[in-house]
Amino acid sequence: MDLWEIERGLLARGITPIAGVDEAGRGPLAGPVYAAAVILPEGLEIPGLDDSKKLTPKKREALFDVITEKALSYAVAFADNEEIDRLNILNATFLAMNRAIAGLSVTPGISIIDGNRNGGILTPSVAIVGGDGKSANVAAASILAKVTRDRVMTRLSETYPGYGFEKHKGYGTKEHYAAIRRLGPSEIHRRTFLRKMH
Repeated sequence: MDLWEIERGLLARGITPIAGVDEAGRGPLAGPVYAAAVILPEGLEIPGLDDSKKLTPKKREALFDVITEKALSYAVAFADNEEIDRLNILNATFLAMNRAIAGLSVTPGISIIDGNRNGGILTPSVAIVGGDGKSANVAAASILAKVTRDRVMTRLSETYPGYGFEKHKGYGTKEHYAAIRRLGPSEIHRRTFLRKMH
């Protein structure tokens, strides 16, 4: 799989620098949605770089360090559970992505957004379905977003014990639903995601 094919096509049209943007945590019942934006040096080969979902936690952690060391610029941002409830998850995801893009020290000529929608992105962008497995920059962004969110949810498990956030990271597992029934929702639960429970 050539992870630089999409970027080369954009570079051939004179569009540079190119950022990859991806999110982590659209589906969970609790916690923020995270987004990362990454601009890698053109053509940089990072062994093992792939869509974060295909990697083990240990491999993601190792790649996180390589990406943050070698990227020309990167930024990670989030929208919290209250913003998700207020805006809906799609718009909150765009908000987190826009915050990440704005956090870059270099302004991208274009951002490659993972997924089929980029209507809420405020700067030039293109949406690529499965971008995290097709673009080096998006794959890198997927890893930064996922690792950061997992670390945050593990920390939040200490503030909100009993829900098992350190294990399921807020996703709707059987154990998580049972904990919500037992303890009630915490401050970081997405109320709009819990309506289906009643």
